[in-house]
Amino acid sequence: MSSNDLPIKKILTEHQLAPSKKLGQNFLVHRQTAERIVELSGVTSDDSVVELGVGLGSLTMPLAERVKQVIGLELDAGIVAYHQEHQDLPSNVTLIHQDLLKADFAELAVQTNGPLKILANLPYSISNMLLFKLIENHESLDFAVLMLQKEVGQRLTAPVGTKEYGVLSVLLADCASVKTIMQVGPGQFHPRPKVDSVVVRITFRPVPPRVAELPPHDRKLLRRIVNAAFGQRRKTLRNSLSAGMIKGLSREQISALLSQSGINPETRAERLTIEDFVRLTNAIADCPSH
Repeated sequence: MSSNDLPIKKILTEHQLAPSKKLGQNFLVHRQTAERIVELSGVTSDDSVVELGVGLGSLTMPLAERVKQVIGLELDAGIVAYHQEHQDLPSNVTLIHQDLLKADFAELAVQTNGPLKILANLPYSISNMLLFKLIENHESLDFAVLMLQKEVGQRLTAPVGTKEYGVLSVLLADCASVKTIMQVGPGQFHPRPKVDSVVVRITFRPVPPRVAELPPHDRKLLRRIVNAAFGQRRKTLRNSLSAGMIKGLSREQISALLSQSGINPETRAERLTIEDFVRLTNAIADCPSH
């Protein structure tokens, strides 16, 4: 262990806490990396921050030094018991034994007196589910700084027309802006993952200019359309939407609505911007047959 490594392995061994494959645990062991993530997150001394997945406190400790309050959610009962027994977390950290995917973000926003500021080193196995949860709860969020598998991070920031561009790219563009702020190699974790990681900052507040310029639209319908469009992404939009979840509309009607929205029915989903999808959503919403 180098002088810059946190004593994660030692704690796990001494207290018989094995990293859970089921929970997808990879503990950040590099002290400077943890400190840099907190620094780049932009948190201030006035902030109350929710940490999703406290683990053994790699991010919690430097975070608690910079903010007013940390509310930490942790699913692993063994880790929660360890912290309770050793009382090793700073006094401004409240540890809650909870599955972060079941957390009530609206209620947490009330507890922290404002939109949530979230920090997390996420298990790769739940990152997609958590990202969709953030999208669904975007009105309760200020920002989220997340450690993700590099491949997932690339999907969030993918340009239109690339193979990485997909459902998450579009739905996040509908409510937030996303920026990659850091690259993290496998050697900075225990156990060592087989992939590289990135840290992204997803900003919901203030509302990004591109989001603010979108016309009002039904977000639930948008999500249905985006899911259908990318559900069979190799097909043309006319075919993928016809085969998807846009009920009550014939193939001919879908083709007409695409053309009406300025979209070539023969193009594919990855060619559409969020603006295109919103125009199509409003055209379908206004269609009498819908």
